[in-house]
Amino acid sequence: MEESALSNRVSVAILGATGAVGTELIELLDERDFPLSELKLLASPRSAGKTIDFRGETLTIEAVSAESFKNVDLVLASAGGSTSQKWARVATEAGAVVIDNSSAFRMDSDVPLVVPEVNPEAASDRPKGIIANPNCTTILMAMAVWPLHRIEPVERIVVSTYQSASGAGAKAMAELLEQTKAILNQANPPTESFPYPLAFNLFPHNSPLNDLGYCQEEMKMINETRKIFDEPELRLSATCVRVPVLRAHSEAINLEFKSPISVDRAREILTAAPGVKLIEDWQANYFPMPIDASGQDDVLVGRIRQDLSHPCGLELWLCGDQIRKGAALNAVQIAELLLQENRQNLSQTATTSKSAI
Repeated sequence: MEESALSNRVSVAILGATGAVGTELIELLDERDFPLSELKLLASPRSAGKTIDFRGETLTIEAVSAESFKNVDLVLASAGGSTSQKWARVATEAGAVVIDNSSAFRMDSDVPLVVPEVNPEAASDRPKGIIANPNCTTILMAMAVWPLHRIEPVERIVVSTYQSASGAGAKAMAELLEQTKAILNQANPPTESFPYPLAFNLFPHNSPLNDLGYCQEEMKMINETRKIFDEPELRLSATCVRVPVLRAHSEAINLEFKSPISVDRAREILTAAPGVKLIEDWQANYFPMPIDASGQDDVLVGRIRQDLSHPCGLELWLCGDQIRKGAALNAVQIAELLLQENRQNLSQTATTSKSAI
């Protein structure tokens, strides 16, 4: 990606433009006034030819090919791991930086795994030209835990997630609606995106299990959090559950700190944390809910309380929009980091050149 291109306007391609996250990426680029010189919308051949209105123009979706990445500065990829494995290197060899939302590269030691509010500096070291977006549940948890961890080190995390249909994409969201209608009409609910009916039901996350009985989603939270925090020995256990919520994930988190931290101090820290919004009305028993988090940029945190079983423990509850901060927004924020980095580099270069004259 040329520094000169990033200093002004950027040619961006969205790979997976018709999915739930791809659609959100398009909206966010517009909302945040991202400086585009061109926007390419890429998808599978079956979506080619469809059109999307963007900033007063009608853009046509293209079938992705090797030619798609010519003269592209930045690729926002959200089309699944196998698609990213196939096209990321093609894009980087064409000169683009790839911000990938799949799990394909997250644990690659040469690929930074970035949450801008946590480890923005990591985005600068990208030898493969790829930056990975963490798993949605990892991002949401990191947003709430990192500000506390910076002040008082966390030694152990136990998290239970309550994950909405949106985590499995647009088809899963549509399936939940169809299942709900079917059950209310006493018909058999369709099950294509999930192995079991999700409407009026819940079940442990259906990703593959390892020999220890942890599913892939749970291991993502464990391994990715350690990488993002740069804490390879951090003790962490996760239980991930799929629940009949259309959009926005929830998490119950138990934190064990090195030393005691008061509830009031934790509230003070989280109130000041970027991208976090504290919601607590103890009189009304009102705390974050998915319905409040849907469509919001901030991660909503509340019900912070002392763990009665441990003097150094705190409990908290959060809700966050999986499609937004858990995926698309985090990717766009990483892209904004790259713009800032390159503008700083250009400014330093210009200053050096003047000094040499």
